[in-house]
Amino acid sequence: MTDLLQGFLSGSAAWGVLLTLAAFALGALLNKATGKAIFNPLLLGSIFVIILLSVLNIPYADYKASAAPVNYLLLPATISLAIPLYEKWDLLKENAAAIIAGISVGTLVSLGSALALTLALNLTREQYATLLPKSVTTAISMDVAAELGGIAALTGAIVILTGIAGNLLAEVVCKIFHITDPIAKGVGIGTSAHAVGTSKALQMGEVEGAMSGLSIAVAGVLTAVLCPFFVSFIQ
Repeated sequence: MTDLLQGFLSGSAAWGVLLTLAAFALGALLNKATGKAIFNPLLLGSIFVIILLSVLNIPYADYKASAAPVNYLLLPATISLAIPLYEKWDLLKENAAAIIAGISVGTLVSLGSALALTLALNLTREQYATLLPKSVTTAISMDVAAELGGIAALTGAIVILTGIAGNLLAEVVCKIFHITDPIAKGVGIGTSAHAVGTSKALQMGEVEGAMSGLSIAVAGVLTAVLCPFFVSFIQ
């Protein structure tokens, strides 16, 4: 049975895409059925894919090549987050200075935390470069990590874990620190947890979603510009 399934997968050019979509759909169904935030569709989908590849002994490189079309959709999907921002354009103009300041500080904290962790754990420069762009979308972070000498594939995994953590903890953190302003919520979530966190921001409200979408773009640009400076601290 396993050999038969392996043969089917190897003979299908799009099996990686189908597996990815099916795994995410299954994760979404479990999330809806349980109503628990911990059952994040992205987390569950990733686990399902890992288990299936391991059981069938399918090389990750084969899966990655077959699922490549999904990667091409990352950037357009990120850009589409500008739609709710357009709908809240007046709100953005009224609070532009505070929003940009919040994103800038959040980006510096993200980069600074990676540096602090590197110094505390005595990580290598390669490991540091891999970790540094952890809070921005994979469409940007993997390219940045590769340019800095990091391991792009590992950066992608770290980014996903960061986003899932932000998605799960966003409401809890806002409650603990009594953050009630929707703009502040959106900026914080988007700057620290990119698109995965933004899915939670959109559930929280239109303003939160719009500000989170903006934060992804601005934080991504700032991170790409500042990373070469921060990486120079570790030789």
